[in-house]
Amino acid sequence: MLGAFDIIGPIMIGPSSSHTAGAVRIGKYAYSILGEKPVKARVGFSGSFAKTYRGHGTDKAIIAGILGMNTDDKRICNSLEIAKEEGLDYTLETLELDGVHPNTVDLEIEGENGRIVNIRGSSVGGGNILINKINGADVLISGKSAALIITHLDIPGMIAKVSNIVGSNGININKFSLNREEKGGIAIMTIEIDGDIDPSIQQIIQEVPNVISVSILNAI
Repeated sequence: MLGAFDIIGPIMIGPSSSHTAGAVRIGKYAYSILGEKPVKARVGFSGSFAKTYRGHGTDKAIIAGILGMNTDDKRICNSLEIAKEEGLDYTLETLELDGVHPNTVDLEIEGENGRIVNIRGSSVGGGNILINKINGADVLISGKSAALIITHLDIPGMIAKVSNIVGSNGININKFSLNREEKGGIAIMTIEIDGDIDPSIQQIIQEVPNVISVSILNAI
C-alpha cells in the first residue's frame, strides 16, 4: 500500500521530480537505446545525486527506468527487488564529474545479446532530462520528442542520405545534431522529429552503407 508521500503528482512516484521522475526517464532512455533485455548495469551518481540517491529513492528510480518502467509505474518502489528477480546484475557508485549538472548519472548497460550502451544524463528539474552523452559522443536530447539515433562512420554524404530518407517518408525534423569522436571516425546523428516514427524507417536507414546502428526512441 502506497501512502500520501509515496506518490507525488499525477505522473510521478517518489518524493522529488528531479530525483525520481527524471531519474526514471534517464534509465528508460538508456533501456530504449539498448533495445534488448538488460542483464548488467553500472550506475554512477554525481553531484546531488551522489549525496542523496538512497534517501530520495534515486537508486530505485534509475533501476526502474533501466528495467523499462515509466514514471507512473507503481512497481518503482520495489524496483531493486524486481531487478534481482529478472536477473539484472547492477552496481551503484558515486562519481566526481566536473562541469556537469548537479543531478547527473553515468550508465553502462549490457544486454542479453552482449550489446553495451553508455549514457550520461541529467535531471534538470520538474521531471525534465537532458541526455548529454551516448557511447562517449556529446549529444543534447530532451526526450520530449521522438528521435532517431544513428551511429555511423564519419564520411561525406551521410547527412544527405539520411535526411533524404527521413524527408521522403514524410517526417518533419525539429532538431538535428551530429557529433563525432574524431574526423573520419565514429559519429552519432541525432534527429528529433514531430509526431511518431514508423518503425519501418529503422531498417531502411540501417541498410545505408556505413551506418552501424539505428535506434528509434519514443518521447519519454
